[in-house]
Amino acid sequence: MSSKARRIRELLAHNGFLLMPGVYDALSAKIAARAGFDVIFTTGYSLSATLLGEPDFGLLTQTGMLAAARRICSVVAQPVIVDADTGYGNAINVIRTVKELIHAGAAGLFLEDQVWPKRCGHMKGKQVIPLEEQQKKLRAAMDAREEDDLFIVARTDARQALGLNEAVRRGVAFKEAGADAVFIEAPETKEEMREIARNVPGPLVANMIERGVTPLMSPEELHALGFQLIVWPLAPLYASAKALKDVYTALHDLGTTAGMLDRLMPFDEFHAIVGLQEKYALDARYKV
Repeated sequence: MSSKARRIRELLAHNGFLLMPGVYDALSAKIAARAGFDVIFTTGYSLSATLLGEPDFGLLTQTGMLAAARRICSVVAQPVIVDADTGYGNAINVIRTVKELIHAGAAGLFLEDQVWPKRCGHMKGKQVIPLEEQQKKLRAAMDAREEDDLFIVARTDARQALGLNEAVRRGVAFKEAGADAVFIEAPETKEEMREIARNVPGPLVANMIERGVTPLMSPEELHALGFQLIVWPLAPLYASAKALKDVYTALHDLGTTAGMLDRLMPFDEFHAIVGLQEKYALDARYKV
């Protein structure tokens, strides 16, 4: 059994809830790890934006996701849960996705029921596949683990496409099928979240997106409502994009960054994050 997948279950049992930040490359993963998070989450939205410069609109491929997952998992000790979208096809594609993520060192994945090409869970126009088809894909994911382990989060986007009752029905079915956790995406009110928690067995995922359709709440408030896996996927991406916009604008308009040094990470602090001193030590050890 993967110690990292087991670690997620142990943390949930011990802490009651987990707060997971979104990351999108090796650098953001290293910074999140240094901040002290126990579990890290890769977001398809952020990968699409940073790898392709495109919206989360079904343009990110399995190949792109896996390459990013390998880089991220290789630089942190914490368990990494990977946003695997729909598994990139049918049940056979899901099997390959699971096996490749295990080889990449991932501890878990999110698997959703949207029609491919999918789109961000807080965008309009989503469609979902039949429940029976998604149950087969979930079964394929669980079978593909074999002697390994992977923390499987089953996500439904049926709230927007078919209504809350159908989303709840799917959440219950996913848990009965053996999913480790259930994620009903984009509830619109606290009362809808209470309804989900009353009817769907946990652990349950809450997705906190700034200015999205779901109300923003603290981890303690969400836990009290009945949610245990709390994801803040996009704040790091939006903060990075804002910082890049500001520094590029200042550089273009003023020709210098001298007036914003307090907003830039110092040279030495950045080198500590990327491990420059360790590379100097290796260089000295093997230098002829």
